Amino acid sequence: MHVSVVLFTADLRLYDHPPLRAALDAADAVVPLFVRDRAVEAAGFAAPNRRAFLDGCLADLDASLRERGGRLVVRSGDLVEEVCRVVTEADADEVHMSDGHSAFAVHRERRLRAALESAGRRLFVHDAVTVAVPPGTLTPASSDHFAVFTPYYRHWAQVALRPAGGPPRRVPVPDRVHGEALPAPGAITGASPALPPGGESEARRRVSAYWRRGLDAYDTTHDDLAADATSRLSAHLHFGTLSPVELVHRARRRGGPGAEALVRQLAWRDFHRQVLAARPEAAHADYRTKRDRWRTERTAGPDIEAWREGRTGYPVVDAAMRQLRDEGWMHNRARLLTASFLAKTLYVDWRIGAAHFLHWLVDGDLANNQLNWQWMAGTGTDTRPNRVLNPVTQGKKYDPRGAYVRRWVPELSALPAPAVHEPWKLPGPERAALGYPDPVVALPDGLDRFRRARGRQP
Repeated sequence: MHVSVVLFTADLRLYDHPPLRAALDAADAVVPLFVRDRAVEAAGFAAPNRRAFLDGCLADLDASLRERGGRLVVRSGDLVEEVCRVVTEADADEVHMSDGHSAFAVHRERRLRAALESAGRRLFVHDAVTVAVPPGTLTPASSDHFAVFTPYYRHWAQVALRPAGGPPRRVPVPDRVHGEALPAPGAITGASPALPPGGESEARRRVSAYWRRGLDAYDTTHDDLAADATSRLSAHLHFGTLSPVELVHRARRRGGPGAEALVRQLAWRDFHRQVLAARPEAAHADYRTKRDRWRTERTAGPDIEAWREGRTGYPVVDAAMRQLRDEGWMHNRARLLTASFLAKTLYVDWRIGAAHFLHWLVDGDLANNQLNWQWMAGTGTDTRPNRVLNPVTQGKKYDPRGAYVRRWVPELSALPAPAVHEPWKLPGPERAALGYPDPVVALPDGLDRFRRARGRQP
């Protein structure tokens, strides 16, 4: 009997899964395999929220495979060693997997290929599983990647995407290969209390609901903090319980400004992937350095801790930081506001903020997280590197009634708008009764510090 192994990584689904389809076409039986790679934990990527969400994804994937006569084999250890063990146990001829674009993923793939080839086995890597348009597909004439989103998007929109496939009807798995028991729900400590459930079934339910109730207005509501009208699909895209190719096809068939705006956001994911693939050092070093002398834990410890805890004295910033801890997620507009506040108003090293986000975000994607932080810090691809988002004016613009702030900062729940965005303007006794901190820095002082540090006088 001819057997293939399908190595699941950030593609935990059955719909539109080219590696699984190729493996089924090539063999009599397949081994659906997921390896809890100890190198991922050693690198700090396995934060509690993502581990908890992953457990849900694996349980759902196993259940879907069992509905089709199969099962998921889960192993723990070094990924290359475990894949090679499974290949030997199954007497498999080949392994199929989706491509990865980070330096970590590329190095791991090379190790796996070398190990399999030395054993006389083959590795097949399939494109466009975790992105719609793989890195390297689009390049300008003078560089190996696009450094500005708008021209990238013009080219991206013209790419003919592969068709999106459906799920297989049957997935026969050989009996002789065994794996670990899946963990019980809620086994991860330290996860956010309101963390959403993981898994392809939940992802597809969420897409169906959003297509009915939110997509058509996405272009006008996606920045409304209180409305919470974004798709909330980012975690599912990160873990691959949804196919970005399928989403683009579905949105284009739907048409309209809302669908077009969603497609543009999907293109941003691909844009960041192609930047990081070309410049992997941008995960930890300035993409375009401004030679900043950032404040650090040593020089700005209390300010940083106030930001982490949501007690900066700026209500919209604090609301967002508290949402992050409670849900493991933050509204995209709020991500921009909080990043601008830390990097520019407090002039703190963007890497400190990026690390905090990666710890809590269930959708904590290295390319999106690091490059969005660099964009706001002015060290990335932003063509206006010195822009500063004012948390007061932004709060009034994107939370005009103060509902988002009151939801997450209960100390201010009795204040009307616009006072909820400027509680420091209340008389002293009223302000003291709130139990809410005064601002950690006056906005003019923060702006002046940033401009002088960047060599620009007001």
